[in-house]
Amino acid sequence: MRINVLQHTPSEGPGSIKDWSISRGHEMYVYHPYQFDGVLPAADQTDMLIILGGPMSPNDSDEWILNERTLIQKLLDQNVPIFGACYGAQQIAKTLGYTIGKAPAKEVGWAPVYLKSNAVPDLPEKLVALHWHEEMFEIPEEAELLFSSDLLENQGFVMNHRVIGLQFHFEPQADDVREIVVNDAQYTKGSLLKQSSDDILNHLVPKENKEVMFKLLDYITN
Repeated sequence: MRINVLQHTPSEGPGSIKDWSISRGHEMYVYHPYQFDGVLPAADQTDMLIILGGPMSPNDSDEWILNERTLIQKLLDQNVPIFGACYGAQQIAKTLGYTIGKAPAKEVGWAPVYLKSNAVPDLPEKLVALHWHEEMFEIPEEAELLFSSDLLENQGFVMNHRVIGLQFHFEPQADDVREIVVNDAQYTKGSLLKQSSDDILNHLVPKENKEVMFKLLDYITN
């Protein structure tokens, strides 16, 4: 399987998604459309699409952001597995015609999320995830609410056994968290989670996050 990854900032890479890809014997190709003149994979060369987070908004008018949604729509029409994290989940919802707007609260740091659906088997009822956002998506009518947090109901959705979007991050491992924080520590300001960059760095990445990431990716590819 060819997995095409859309990465949107140097500090937010695929993390444990790469580990999953290697363990399942897939090939991963990472694209950086924000940097390399909007280069994107072709739909007919995409067996699975991963859309990672970033500082931009789906409401921005950059041509490559619009072109991403054209690609997403083609893959939705073809029932290709798609996983989106943060901005990536917002792009999926925007492609389906739903609103992206300011969340009730800016969430930056570690906080629990709660399972709201049994669509994906064997997931824990509560997990602690890394949050790094202040926008949110509407849950598409075609989808099912998958996760909520204390500050935001719409934290994740699952659709048609092929698409999962999460507003938060299960994919970062310890090195990834360090990379995010040392480069974007100023973003913690104004977060209602009230965690400093040191607080975030000193929090151990829950081992179950990688296990759940694997289960989510297995679910949409099986």
